[in-house]
Amino acid sequence: MITDWKNNNTILRGARLLGMSVLSLSLISCSTLYYRTLETVGIEKRDVLVDRVDDARDSQTEAKEQFSSALEQYRSVVAVEGGDLETIYDRLNTEYERSLDRAEEVRERIASIENVADDLFDEWEDEIGTYSDAGLRRQSETLLRETQAEYRQLIAAMHRAEGAMEPVLTMFSDQVLILRHNLNARAIGSLDTELREIEAATETLIAEMERAIEEASRFIVAMA
Repeated sequence: MITDWKNNNTILRGARLLGMSVLSLSLISCSTLYYRTLETVGIEKRDVLVDRVDDARDSQTEAKEQFSSALEQYRSVVAVEGGDLETIYDRLNTEYERSLDRAEEVRERIASIENVADDLFDEWEDEIGTYSDAGLRRQSETLLRETQAEYRQLIAAMHRAEGAMEPVLTMFSDQVLILRHNLNARAIGSLDTELREIEAATETLIAEMERAIEEASRFIVAMA
């Protein structure tokens, strides 16, 4: 059980490095070895799940800030009259590449949460069958259902935020490409026509990100 997650944070992060070396030993038994290694230092799957949710929350916060930055850069480009178009392209492309990196990190964090959650709930269900006391078994079953419900709400919010990234990335990609292929004044003019749509999509994304971040915070508190 987690009594004070923050006090375990340093141990968790150090143990993750140890776990990463274990993962490289075997593709078949990597998860088992990883969890057994963590258990030797007192870290259970529950702790790993909370740690990964916290990492995902941080990644989504960073992604939200990056997409906001990309939108502001896009607005500044639209407002430009004249100037070095290649420099403008480089600025937008840099923001787009950074947004891609943040989006990929968010996806990876969500996948890591799902992996450990599946393992945690499978183990929990198996262990419920070992109770000899029927009352304790029912109590554990209730707690499992409640935890699974909390988790489903969290992961759904994260997937909504993940899905909201795609249309924004697609629109930014289109605008970067048109600049790359048409480094002339008309290319800048075409950006202005897409600004409102990109603003709306980015605002939707940021709202979904914020909801996912709130769900992650709530989940961490509930698990603690």
